[in-house]
Amino acid sequence: MTEREEELLNSRQVAVILDLSPDTVNEFARKNILPAFKKGKQWRFRKRDISIFYKRQSRDIRDA
Repeated sequence: MTEREEELLNSRQVAVILDLSPDTVNEFARKNILPAFKKGKQWRFRKRDISIFYKRQSRDIRDA
């Protein structure tokens, strides 16, 4: 696994990737819709997990 795949993102960065608001990203993290963990008071997301989530969502939309 490359270092880039292990890169941690914050809510704002994930919001840009997924075209959501940071508040929605945080809500999805709280509800376990997005894989995340807390570092202090902030949600953190592994770039690899967000890529997988994004690809899965794109596939689900295409298949609908």
